[in-house]
Amino acid sequence: MGPATVDGRCAPGFAGVREAFERNFREHGDIGAAVAVTVDGEAVVDLWGGHADAAGTRTWERDTLVNVYSTSKGMTALCAHLLVDRGELDLDAPVARYWPEFGQAGKQDIPVRWLLSHRAGLIAPREPLPPGCAYDWEAVCAALAAAPPWWSPGTAQGYHAVTFGYLVGEVVRRITGQSLGAFLRSEITGPLGAGVFIGTPAEEHARCADMVGQLDEARLAAQFPGGVPRPPFRALSDHPLAVVMLALTSIPTGDVNSAAYRSAEIPAGNAHAGARGLAAVYGALAGGELVGPATLEAMRRSQSLPGERDLTMDALAPAGREHRWGLGYMLNHQGQAGPNPRAFGHGGAGGSFAFADPENRLSFAYTMNKYGGGTTGDDPRNRGLVRAVYRALAETRR
Repeated sequence: MGPATVDGRCAPGFAGVREAFERNFREHGDIGAAVAVTVDGEAVVDLWGGHADAAGTRTWERDTLVNVYSTSKGMTALCAHLLVDRGELDLDAPVARYWPEFGQAGKQDIPVRWLLSHRAGLIAPREPLPPGCAYDWEAVCAALAAAPPWWSPGTAQGYHAVTFGYLVGEVVRRITGQSLGAFLRSEITGPLGAGVFIGTPAEEHARCADMVGQLDEARLAAQFPGGVPRPPFRALSDHPLAVVMLALTSIPTGDVNSAAYRSAEIPAGNAHAGARGLAAVYGALAGGELVGPATLEAMRRSQSLPGERDLTMDALAPAGREHRWGLGYMLNHQGQAGPNPRAFGHGGAGGSFAFADPENRLSFAYTMNKYGGGTTGDDPRNRGLVRAVYRALAETRR
């Protein structure tokens, strides 16, 4: 493969974003990627470049989609908040009001808001599910409905890496009669003309880039001489890595470049999206178009206690840091989404990242197919782009 060709445009004053984007290919090894930014509902950055596969046989096009892993969670949470805004979902009501089977195993009083804020203690079923079960919605939801929590609900937060999508998605399905992906498409991304799918139709698969690389379990194993344990565990205290292995591996997803994976609905982690589509959704949020002011404020209100750590995130990085969750969103207390502490969004394993900044009426999205940094918006590629965006914004507003 030769040097990556970058296509697209930047509005006057945003040329620095193009420079940062090109630098990602030269210095950080991007294979294929896109970045999009809107301000006041207008696209000020729309760039793409590189290749959609490791061999360099397919060019990354303007409409290329890619698996964005947990960046999906922002779209999933938005479906729930749209129902809140319409008065169809009460976040303080028990989940069992909408999903009666969920009330088993001492879960009858868990409120919906604890699903969105990673406080329900349901990072995994009690027994690992067989390969391919991630594609069986009914089986996964039945297993979660029957499972007791791994900790006392509400007393701690622990990132529900995979189960988040089934838990929130089933509440949406019980209320609307539509799957999460169908509701997202009919009510949000379809009307916006945004290229974002959870359950990507077969006719869109030709647009999908291949993900290059995966979660590096060897890095985890190196931290523990005994190696990476596998579920089942009886308690989180069984092993220092129990929580993260439960969260990541108890519902196996299989080959992320397969047609089966792309077609499935795994709403915590398999949205296939373009940067332009994600920026369009977050731009509509930033502009107050999708939900009312009260709902928008609630979405980004911290659900975490001051100084609270995240059980799953700490297991991934034992020298971790404080994590603040909104209602389905990562809050910007570390500056990963620029200088506005009230910006909010979600990152994905590998490096994708998207957010809304309502005070600046700005949205940002970066997608890529080289698996790199973590979920929290701390990959050097997206951080460099965010810095360039806000430098440009400051210059254009002088």
